[in-house]
Amino acid sequence: MEHDETGCQASPEGPLLCVINCGFFGSAANMNMCSKCYKDLILKQEQAKFAASSIENIVNGSSSGTPTEQDSVIVAESANIPTPSVEAKSISLPSVINASTSDEPPRAKEGPSKCSSCKKRVGLTGFKCRCGNTFCGSHRYSDKHDCPFDYRTAGRDAIARANPVVKAEKLDKI
Repeated sequence: MEHDETGCQASPEGPLLCVINCGFFGSAANMNMCSKCYKDLILKQEQAKFAASSIENIVNGSSSGTPTEQDSVIVAESANIPTPSVEAKSISLPSVINASTSDEPPRAKEGPSKCSSCKKRVGLTGFKCRCGNTFCGSHRYSDKHDCPFDYRTAGRDAIARANPVVKAEKLDKI
């Protein structure tokens, strides 16, 4: 009687093993696969769909990423045949793609960070000043390292930006 009230029903067949034979129990909602095998299947389908559309885009030279009917046929065929083994395929892409992804020049390796005044190694505890240099704990203040940065002008500019001048419109005298 409690089963009727809550809507829970026991499955008449009992627990089913995963159709991939991984050793876990499957469910009818996941096509009689366990959750891990089902996620793997969905991931394979998405990758196959993406690979097919990207290969088609490269071959045809079109830039649209919309799936075609052929992609849906490939996905439908892979959904009907769950296989545990995955074949690795290598796809060679044109060198134009590799050239466009590396827009930044390679960075030169930076040496250990040192204080600009006393040349002491500071590592991660170094203090960056507004003048652009790194300093140790004793030289971090601007008066200790003869900082060329003009704090007075920077302060004036910040105040001017934060407090714009407000002028009322002139009124005609009566």
